[in-house]
Amino acid sequence: MTEAVISLAARVPGHARAMQLMIGSSIIMSFGGLIIRSMQDADAWQVNLHRAYAAVLGVLFILVLRYGRATFTHVRRIGRSGVLGGGLLATAGICFLQAITNATVANTLFILSAIPFFSALLARLVLGERLRRATLLAMAAAACGIAIMVGAGLSAGAGYGNTMALATALAFAAFAVLVRRKRHVDMYPVLLVSAPCIVLVAAVMRFGDWVIPWHDVMLCFLWGGVLTGVANWMFIVASRHLVAAELTLFMLLEFSLGPIWVWLFIAETPSRETIIGGSIVIAAVAAWALLQMQRKAVPEQPPADVL
Repeated sequence: MTEAVISLAARVPGHARAMQLMIGSSIIMSFGGLIIRSMQDADAWQVNLHRAYAAVLGVLFILVLRYGRATFTHVRRIGRSGVLGGGLLATAGICFLQAITNATVANTLFILSAIPFFSALLARLVLGERLRRATLLAMAAAACGIAIMVGAGLSAGAGYGNTMALATALAFAAFAVLVRRKRHVDMYPVLLVSAPCIVLVAAVMRFGDWVIPWHDVMLCFLWGGVLTGVANWMFIVASRHLVAAELTLFMLLEFSLGPIWVWLFIAETPSRETIIGGSIVIAAVAAWALLQMQRKAVPEQPPADVL
């Protein structure tokens, strides 16, 4: 079984198949908001708790498929940076559930679509990477779009949710910079650090109140243990053949489709300000990614998709 999966990954025929896998990964991950809205009784902390331990099982399964008996060796290689990365991912995971349960799915995902710009800014501050003029212009446009959404959220009583979405974007951007700095190390096992952290925090916040309906448990396992695991595997394989700008462009599918699913199936309609601000952010990211692709950016290994 292990040999068959590894062999399949090795035979991915280059760029075209990688694009197909990346599109599939983004579409799968776009159903996260719909799954959350489909919960019967579980709140954000309970969802975090059950989703996180389901994710542990899914990540372990993938790691064993990839590395077999060498799994523990690869987990140890993440070192102290991996522990820090696990903390950042745990923060992002906790804040994400707080955001999406206190604001619309559209608001949350549109703000998260600006993660590439937060990463670029942090890379400038931490790694000293130069920011091109086009990147600065795109960042300014995205900031305007986010300001429109946050401002509308404050007037609609969703200020806390929007703030948590910004915290999610910053935490994940920091993780992306950490991965770039430690690009020679496979940081996928970091999920085995972040998930237990989320379980611990969520268990404390809901001490003695961990039981949720089986319907919600199954949705948590579907999201955390199955969809996330499959999407991450597809992302990892695709990232070997695509440049970072291409990955960013295809990831916009997740942020664009997420609000559509909850609108179609649950009739959650975003506000006019959310649509306007989100469109500005999506357009800025797309234009930036296309420009980067034209410059034939050097391929790099990005972090796996974990929201």
